[in-house]
Amino acid sequence: MSDAATLEPVGKREKTKAANRQAILDAARAVFAQLGYEAATVRDIIRGTDLASGTFYNYFKSKEEVYEALADDGARRFRPILRLSRENARSFEDYLHSAFVAYFQFILADNSAEGRPIDERRPHVLRMDTPEMVAVYQEVRQSLEEAIARGDAPHVDADYLACACIGMAQEVGGEMLRRNPRDVDAAARFVTGLLLNGLPGAAKKS
Repeated sequence: MSDAATLEPVGKREKTKAANRQAILDAARAVFAQLGYEAATVRDIIRGTDLASGTFYNYFKSKEEVYEALADDGARRFRPILRLSRENARSFEDYLHSAFVAYFQFILADNSAEGRPIDERRPHVLRMDTPEMVAVYQEVRQSLEEAIARGDAPHVDADYLACACIGMAQEVGGEMLRRNPRDVDAAARFVTGLLLNGLPGAAKKS
C-alpha cells in the first residue's frame, strides 16, 4: 500500500472533524445572535447544524466552551489590527483613539456579517485566560508600557490600565451596537476622553 493511500483516510477524517467543528461554531454564532447568550442552549446550537446530538460533545463540553472558542477567533483576528494602530499612532492619545475606533469598527463588521442582527447580546464579562485573549491583553499592555516608558502616558500600573482599556472597550462597544445610528468615532472619543481626563474628558464637545 502506498503512503498516499495510507494517509488519505486520516486526511479525510481531519477535514471532517474541522468541518464539524466549524458547523458548530457557525450555528452557535447565529443562535447567540438570535436568542442571546443566556437564553441559548446546547440543544439550540445542535438544531442549527446537520450533526447528531452526540457529535457536539466530541468537540465542546458546553455552550461556554463554544463561546470561548468564538471569542478566541475574534481575538486572533483583531490582534494584528491593534498592532497596526500602535505602529501608526502619532501620540498616546492618538493610539488610544485609533485602537478604540479599530475595535468598534471590528465588532460592528463582525456583528453585521452574514446578516446577523446588529444588536447581538453577549455576556458582560469575557474570560481573559484563553490564549488569544491573553495575546490581545499582552499586546495592549506592551503598548501602554512603552508609552509610560517614553513619558507619553502617566506612570500608572500598566496591568490595571490594560484591563481598564479592554473592559471599557467591551462595555462601551456593546452599548454602541445597541444604538441607532451607531457612531464609532463618538464611542471612541468618549472612552479616550474618560481614560485620559475623567468625566470632563468624556463630556460631549460643543
